[in-house]
Amino acid sequence: MCKRLTGVMRGPLQWVLWDVKDTLLKVRASVGEQYCTEAERMGLSLSPAEVDAAFRQAYRHYSSRYPNYGNAQGLDGRAWWMGVVRDTFSHCRVQEPALLNTLAHNLYHNFCNPENWEVYPDSQKALESCSSLGLKLGVVSNFDSRLEGILRVCGLLSHFSFLITSEEAGVAKPNPDIFEQALKKCGVPATNVAHVGDHYVNDYLTSRSVGIHGFLLDRRDKHHQADVPREHRLGSLDELPSRLQQLMD
Repeated sequence: MCKRLTGVMRGPLQWVLWDVKDTLLKVRASVGEQYCTEAERMGLSLSPAEVDAAFRQAYRHYSSRYPNYGNAQGLDGRAWWMGVVRDTFSHCRVQEPALLNTLAHNLYHNFCNPENWEVYPDSQKALESCSSLGLKLGVVSNFDSRLEGILRVCGLLSHFSFLITSEEAGVAKPNPDIFEQALKKCGVPATNVAHVGDHYVNDYLTSRSVGIHGFLLDRRDKHHQADVPREHRLGSLDELPSRLQQLMD
């Protein structure tokens, strides 16, 4: 996928697109812990490990049967996630329909609370550095409609000129069309745009397949693919401004 960049003339960098989850911020507690905390409020006592396993099963099922929040099947992010939550607790022997609906409703809305998210220590500074370089910023994320609210409560929303979620776009990474939609919003050629994300296929390969300067954020040194040159890798976002500066020179 990266070969399309060979021989392409670089344009002056004007935009930086961002992935969000596990790039700028992360979920503070495990799904099992979050779900069990809500279950305790309803008088239930469940094991986080059991709930985690049940969630993975439900999430895989819904992702396979209703990809991208069931966009093509008439669902939306809220209905999709509430189905995942109900199925998760059903696997844990919670069968009362009203209770399942209450748990699903509460957890869907709780996910927007700032206490459920942790902004990486280098995120704010990196975003500010991009703006100081005169670059405009946008978001391209496999997320649902809650993303704007989450970025707002985490103090990051004001950095971005636009957000594109997979729910809104109707397609999800690694479909390159979501990046094509972002390029239309940027209004400049792909060679004038960079992208930062933590996923090798969804973020790095897909962005570079459309001609964007993709950077792979690898905080834990887990990506060792031979087709990712050293200059495309970031151990932290502190390394980003100097890489972007090179694209602007």
